[in-house]
Amino acid sequence: MSAELSADQASARRVSARIAAIAESATLAVDAKAKALKAAGRPVIGFGAGEPDFPTPDYIVEAAIAAARQPKYHRYSPAAGLPELRSAIAEKTRRDSGYAVDPAQVLVTNGGKQAVYESFATLLDPGDEVIVPSPFWTTYPEAIRLAGGVPVEVFAGPEQGYLVSIDQLEAALTPRTKVLLFVSPSNPTGAVYTPEQTREIGLWAASKGIWVVTDEIYEHLTYDGVPFTSIATAVPELGDRVVILNGVAKTYAMTGWRVGWMIAPLDVTKAATNMQSHATSNVANVSQMAALAAVSGPLTAVDEMKVAFDRRRKAMVSALNEIDGVECPTPHGAFYAYADVRGLLGREISGIRPATSAELAALILDKAEVAVVPGEAFGPSGFMRLSYALGDDDLAIGVGRLQEFLGSAKA
Repeated sequence: MSAELSADQASARRVSARIAAIAESATLAVDAKAKALKAAGRPVIGFGAGEPDFPTPDYIVEAAIAAARQPKYHRYSPAAGLPELRSAIAEKTRRDSGYAVDPAQVLVTNGGKQAVYESFATLLDPGDEVIVPSPFWTTYPEAIRLAGGVPVEVFAGPEQGYLVSIDQLEAALTPRTKVLLFVSPSNPTGAVYTPEQTREIGLWAASKGIWVVTDEIYEHLTYDGVPFTSIATAVPELGDRVVILNGVAKTYAMTGWRVGWMIAPLDVTKAATNMQSHATSNVANVSQMAALAAVSGPLTAVDEMKVAFDRRRKAMVSALNEIDGVECPTPHGAFYAYADVRGLLGREISGIRPATSAELAALILDKAEVAVVPGEAFGPSGFMRLSYALGDDDLAIGVGRLQEFLGSAKA
């Protein structure tokens, strides 16, 4: 009997509890399901993935091709990144954010997600708490837990413009709080903090002696004249307790190239580099040279993409707000609309009464052949994220289907 119990227990532990507790990326799961249905012949419109539909600009691709032909880039390179790229990122940060950093503070990572995880893994001890404004990008709490930390969610709804207040942050503060996560522009809501709000939050964090990890990957995607404000620049009082996360994926339509970075105080960057040296070593050199061309080059292609994103943003928000039971604040950044669908829950749609946004999203995919990401991926139920980083024709077809399908909801 004891041998059988031991075997059962061993079987139950085939996957560690730490890894088994990690949830699949909801956004990637929705995108994968949409693509699988399309491959099977169904005309699914996908609003799930946060991925620009534009090709990477030609000059960046040409830089990668040239690098691929040079044998020196066929070899290992420093784990922290090519020196010329680290210098270019430092200069780009000064140019775009007005924040001066030494190239030695830059760690080039395999995409933004690795920068997110390595930041928390480097800063957190078991039980340390991270204040996470909600709605949040689905990866943040998983990375915090994997690093041994505890995410403390602070929810700000549409009535607040999805922007947390100082009073909410103060209420979430405990003796175990070590980090505040700050994201502006936001994924999933598209919300952007004003310069005044950014400084107020940064001063609050500085007064509490806690770290700020700020994700600035959507810095160039703001609309309606709303400025991007780096909390590191706005609040010099934070001193050496700020970590900046960024990458080329969204700004330059380079999601598949996998180049991100973290900028931190020297001791944090060195520690994170040591970890990366054992995990992945250097980022692919060809991708690094492509990123070098991107961050060193003009923002012309970015500005052109923004024109299309802005047009789609307005069309999507207008169409969603025409649906009874849907309220969608106008996002001022990124390329997402975050719709409040609580007015649809419990109503009959196609013979079914969805009780949660997850059930509603599944129903929409099955019946209307439109893929959206439910609010449960980002915080509380009752919301849906829709990316408008797709072609104008597909967007029009997709929101048209949503209007027709959701417009049939009965009390």
